[in-house]
Amino acid sequence: MSETGAPGALYIVATPIGNLEDLTPRAARTFAEVDFIAAEDTRVTVKLLNYLGLKKPLLSYHKYSDAARGSAILARVCAGESCALCSDAGMPAVSDPGEELVREAIAQGIRVVPVPAASAAVTALAVSGQFTGRWAFEGFLPTNRRQRAARLEEICADQRTLIFYEAPHKLVTTLGDLLEAFGDRSVSVCRELTKLHEEIRKTTLAAALADYREGGALAPPRGEFVLVVAGAQPPAPEAWTLDAAVALAASYAAAGQAQSAACRAAAAESGFSKSEIYRALTAQKEGDR
Repeated sequence: MSETGAPGALYIVATPIGNLEDLTPRAARTFAEVDFIAAEDTRVTVKLLNYLGLKKPLLSYHKYSDAARGSAILARVCAGESCALCSDAGMPAVSDPGEELVREAIAQGIRVVPVPAASAAVTALAVSGQFTGRWAFEGFLPTNRRQRAARLEEICADQRTLIFYEAPHKLVTTLGDLLEAFGDRSVSVCRELTKLHEEIRKTTLAAALADYREGGALAPPRGEFVLVVAGAQPPAPEAWTLDAAVALAASYAAAGQAQSAACRAAAAESGFSKSEIYRALTAQKEGDR
């Protein structure tokens, strides 16, 4: 038996986000060698298995599954079977109920093995043209209006690039909510990634809303969307006045620095020249006598 089919393991298997050619050889081998597969939608996974020419025992595991279903899966793994967990597309357990199964498996000491591949969030980020050095994945925003507004308020000052998932029938509402909460930021709208009708458009929230709302050039929205939104701009540096620079130099001098050194330090922070701070500080001292 190969490593992939080793007993008593839970394999977290990424599936293509659109193009079946993106399935990795390791993922195909894992599906072939495990004892059974826990799938978000067995009808979707059957199509993938047919593509691979495989027949495997399948059971469903999705957001409507009760705790007993997860317990039954892990009981079989504890008894020595190997299981592949997969979602309809992308990496399971990320913005996905598989998260709970992984957490419980780790708590029970079950070996959890990642079999990674495409992720819609990272794929969209890579082609977005937005800043990629620091980013945050938000997934789907809350559907409750109050909770959604609260979440957007929490993250509106985040300077990292923000990534959201959205369904076509909710896209216009979400673009409007983002525009209201964030202002008119840059956004990359990624639609149907890796599929036949893939589109990647870097625009602004206001322009995207105009395009997709009723009567817009791209209305009605079709397909699955990833929105990659620019982070908040850092606050502008505080404007310095000469009086503030002199006060800073005076505080350094009061702390024991020589007046020349204090003025040099204040000049470095404020942008005023050392000489003008020195003259103003000297004049202030003379006026206090």
